[in-house]
Amino acid sequence: MKHQAIEQLRSVAEVDQDYPKNMSRSQRLERWAELLEANPHRLLSTLHETEYQTAAVRQTMRGDDTPISIAFEDPVLRAAGMTDDSYGEAKRFFELTDNQLHEIICYCHYGSTVSAATTARAVRAELSGKRQGFYGRIGEFLAG
Repeated sequence: MKHQAIEQLRSVAEVDQDYPKNMSRSQRLERWAELLEANPHRLLSTLHETEYQTAAVRQTMRGDDTPISIAFEDPVLRAAGMTDDSYGEAKRFFELTDNQLHEIICYCHYGSTVSAATTARAVRAELSGKRQGFYGRIGEFLAG
């Protein structure tokens, strides 16, 4: 695929950059889950021991190729107000508590990497209010 500037693309196609700016919490979480599900077998990095970090450290935690960075790469979520790929920004933007984000992103639940599909299920569980417990995660791990 050849990379072209938007100005070049406009000469051959209509380029729509009218992304929704006022997405609800549910819409933002749904979009995040969809982005993760687009490449379900992709292995993503987790953040190490988020529950043991001070609030200030947790706020700035980030990593390359994390579920949060997948969200930040999306122009729709950036247009809706996501400003970076840090833990603190994900917490603010997706309106999650530390416990909720911990369930989605922390090393202690998945190890150093987690599949995008598993992360999408965790995001959807927060969206539905039905968090998967310890035994559910073990069953998912054993099932592959």
